[in-house]
Amino acid sequence: MDLQSTVSIAKIGTNSLRATIPQGIVSYLDIQKGDKLKWRMIEQSGNRVVIVFKKDVDNQLDHAFNFKHLSI
Repeated sequence: MDLQSTVSIAKIGTNSLRATIPQGIVSYLDIQKGDKLKWRMIEQSGNRVVIVFKKDVDNQLDHAFNFKHLSI
């Protein structure tokens, strides 16, 4: 399933941007108000991917998956 968001300025005068998390992802990851997200950046052969974890499960996922094998 492909979902998309529109990026906007988070705060005038800064370089920060903001995007809304689509409802399908909120439901899929069971994200609640106040949850912390961890962002993992991966680059392979010039291609860039970001993987987002709920902070409370990121350590479990680090042990469960070896992200170096990803074919990007």
